[in-house]
Amino acid sequence: MADDPLAPRQEEETDAHFEPVIKLTEQVDTKTHEEDEEVLFKMRAKLFRFDAPSAEWKERGTGDVRLLAHKETKKVRLVMRRDKTLKVCANHAITSDMKLQPNIGSDRSWVWKVAADYSESPPTSETLAIRFANAENASEFKGQFETAQKTNAALNAGAPAAAAPTEEKKEEPKEETEEKEEEEKKEEAAEAEKKEEEK
Repeated sequence: MADDPLAPRQEEETDAHFEPVIKLTEQVDTKTHEEDEEVLFKMRAKLFRFDAPSAEWKERGTGDVRLLAHKETKKVRLVMRRDKTLKVCANHAITSDMKLQPNIGSDRSWVWKVAADYSESPPTSETLAIRFANAENASEFKGQFETAQKTNAALNAGAPAAAAPTEEKKEEPKEETEEKEEEEKKEEAAEAEKKEEEK
């Protein structure tokens, strides 16, 4: 008997397996542009920016605020990324003209002005406020911030102390390479003597 086209069909169970069209085998290294820097200070905080047109504070993000020193130039900058998304919400050099001022009515918050914050493109002039969990954390941040200001001011003035160690480091590898070259020449001479003896 032929199948009735109008009769309800019994669904067959299928164990379908589909291979992906593209296999993602390569891992892509994403650069944060922080690879050449060392963390001097890191602490969780909440960042705000003052919006002049509306004359109110707007939240910019919550995450770890960090002071990063470049391994070669030794210059210090402030970088803050939002939790989860890791989007940069603050990125600027710490200059001597910045003044951390207490936020009115809070002992765990600071306000300062930034001439050029690079968290968005193009860089913008901002008035920022940062709030910590307690007064101790806020005090520690202020101390580290002011130390970074002194470091950057000394580097901008061309302090000779920072330049001296790099010159010594440059000289050491030259001596090492000369020693290696002498050792290689001795080894080559010894090998040449062995070959002559074998003949």
